[in-house]
Amino acid sequence: MDRYEFNQQLAEAARGIAEESDTEQTLERVVQTAVDLIEDCDLAGLSVFRPDGMHTAAANHEDVRLIDELQHKLGEGPCVDALRKADVVTVVDVATDPRWPRWGSHIAEHLAIRSAMGFRLFTEGESFAAMNLYAKKPDAFDHDDMVDGLVVAAQAAVAMAASLELDQLQQAMRSRQVIGEATGMLRERFDLSSDRAFDVLKRLSSQQNVKLFHVAQHVVDTGRLPGAAAVPTSGFSGQVG
Repeated sequence: MDRYEFNQQLAEAARGIAEESDTEQTLERVVQTAVDLIEDCDLAGLSVFRPDGMHTAAANHEDVRLIDELQHKLGEGPCVDALRKADVVTVVDVATDPRWPRWGSHIAEHLAIRSAMGFRLFTEGESFAAMNLYAKKPDAFDHDDMVDGLVVAAQAAVAMAASLELDQLQQAMRSRQVIGEATGMLRERFDLSSDRAFDVLKRLSSQQNVKLFHVAQHVVDTGRLPGAAAVPTSGFSGQVG
């Protein structure tokens, strides 16, 4: 693919990604863009790695999820250590690369993967996100593929960061809605002011070392305050509504 065609297809992909309204579809579109634009790329995925584990945010094939899970299980692989230190990692032949012998030999034997190329998208504290590309033939990716991959990775980073921010915004909105519903239930049931009802939720959250959202969700789901420690009025039976 010449440079003009690559840029044209990348621009078209960028427009398509921007038009996606669903987070999952957006990330799946980004992954498919990598497969379409990087020659010899058979599998691609977007992964988020945290101290407590990893999450495959998008993949063009279920094998990518298996590859990610194996890295986490074995504690070795490009995303476990190399991409934490470098922006780009290439693997000429996973079957013979001495850096990750168990991971590489397994995916070569069981998933027919021989080459890999990874791009760190962004870091956030101890967590980071990566775009990983895999090929079924050894030495599949050359320097031009790496350059093209950097361009696609930049696009993936923007799309992924935006989707994560959207998810966080939606979760924040959901939390506010649930807390508002629980406050209203307490206010109506016990003839409390809004401030007093909210204080009851906060006090329970502090006493039980539980997030305010979870206390509120319990009230909304069950009609009861969790535990008997936060009785808002004398003679309270623990039931709301």
